[in-house]
Amino acid sequence: MKKSIGAKSLAYPTPAWVVGSYDMFGNANAMTAAWGGICCSEPPCISVSMRKATYTYANIMEKEAFTINIPSEKYVKETDYFGMASGKDVDKLEKMGLTAVKSDLVYAPYIKEFPIVLECKLVQSFELGLHTQFIGEIMDIKADESVLDEDGNPDIQKIKPIIYSPQRNYYGIGKLLGKAFSMGMEE
Repeated sequence: MKKSIGAKSLAYPTPAWVVGSYDMFGNANAMTAAWGGICCSEPPCISVSMRKATYTYANIMEKEAFTINIPSEKYVKETDYFGMASGKDVDKLEKMGLTAVKSDLVYAPYIKEFPIVLECKLVQSFELGLHTQFIGEIMDIKADESVLDEDGNPDIQKIKPIIYSPQRNYYGIGKLLGKAFSMGMEE
């Protein structure tokens, strides 16, 4: 029997992404966000939600661009820090010893040390209560060659992305369970 636990912002898994943006002075900023995902296939778009109170919110509204940086497990401490400190008060990238790189396609920085980066131009934003959802068209994805498979696609087991639990915990990925769009047809 299932027990009702009430309406909560809870889904599994959620990503631990780091959103890159430039502030009004051209300073690179990074903020951790877990409320996001792919929201359109054509054109390729991603959504990420954040509160108006964040420094990143204002940066994205002004510059109409952002990056989604997917950190590997070895950057879990840095990822956590980016979600606690404010870019208003500190240069978070410098404090964590990470490198901001200016995107060639959008006016937003990405983090050199993270294995996957999605460069996004803002195409829509809308308020959903406490959060504003930003929809970004993915203009390009940059991946470290070390995390690509033999076909040139990102390999999740090489990336080792961080997963966030709404109970305020970080996890790594688990084992491969099977091939999508095929095992469901097996008898």
